Amino acid sequence: MEIKNIDLHRPSLFEERLEQDSIRKKEDQFSSFLTNAIEKVNEQQIISDRYKELLTTGDVDNLHDVTIAQEKANISLQLTLSIRNKVVEAYREIMRMQI
Repeated sequence: MEIKNIDLHRPSLFEERLEQDSIRKKEDQFSSFLTNAIEKVNEQQIISDRYKELLTTGDVDNLHDVTIAQEKANISLQLTLSIRNKVVEAYREIMRMQI
């Protein structure tokens, strides 16, 4: 009769599922972070456009508010494009790596 050793280092099925759930949660957090960031940029663009409309109709007294809204929208869009370019560049670099 052969007696087998108990393997204590082998992760259980429960632990594997916990790890998979943890990875999924992190992916969801990252995707929701990106979605929220893009939505905020879009909101800045909408606010800027609304200020421009108000300026053309003469409903805005303070030109500084219009300029500030426009610059906020411009800066947030430029930052988003810069981040996108860096991500695309990193992806291309990874794809060029030889294994």
